[in-house]
Amino acid sequence: MSEFLKNAFSGNDPFGLWITLFAAGVFAIAVWRGFFKDRKIQPRGFKLKRFGWEILFGAINVAVSGAILGTANVWLTKNGYITTNAEPAAWWVIALEYALYFFAFDTWFYWLHRWMHIEPMYKWIHKLHHLSTSTNLATNLSVNPLESLINGGFVPLFLTVATVHQETALLIIPTNVFMGFYVHSGYEFLPRWWNKSWATKWFITATFHDQHHRYFTANFGGYTTIWDRICGTMRPKYEPDFVAIKDRKHIVTASAEPA
Repeated sequence: MSEFLKNAFSGNDPFGLWITLFAAGVFAIAVWRGFFKDRKIQPRGFKLKRFGWEILFGAINVAVSGAILGTANVWLTKNGYITTNAEPAAWWVIALEYALYFFAFDTWFYWLHRWMHIEPMYKWIHKLHHLSTSTNLATNLSVNPLESLINGGFVPLFLTVATVHQETALLIIPTNVFMGFYVHSGYEFLPRWWNKSWATKWFITATFHDQHHRYFTANFGGYTTIWDRICGTMRPKYEPDFVAIKDRKHIVTASAEPA
């Protein structure tokens, strides 16, 4: 099999390459229709024109905020304001430091996010991001650079105030990246029981943040639902809607069966 693929992609076997690409295409379509399609939160939400603008705004945002935050991080590190602990640490120490960052950022994000929904801050800072009422991966970056500086600025601020171990610091950026793209993906991958379990219902889902983009007035949390639950800003229909999305596949399958 490996020899077949080697010949196909080396150009020595054009027919083999065609067969390989055809098989890969069929597999990709099967995965899309069987896995992703059933998990789309807003099945008709994607708009190609909006997606194009998101790509443009995202590129501008990354160029501007990335340069500013990168320069600030380098300066703070070079001048000794950001330091990490290089000493070996037990796993539970790393876990506690990570939990401190996780919940501190969630608090920072929640309250500043609510602040950005107040005029004139909404118009000046946050409105650009909310032009996308159905999210996709590009929505995560389609943000006013000022908003990226507000949210992204927490990382150098946290690392300046708290001297964490190097292992903890290495977890922070991947967490930001993963959570940002997941909650804006437009697809719900978490299981049906997620909001019914006491251990997991405190953590947000893609559906949770998608509803924030769709309805604007609720679900402000960045990592958790804790502050939304405490402050009464969680959308009342969020949990039933989450279950409805997870049940959609079963409903479609049942309706397709002969009577």
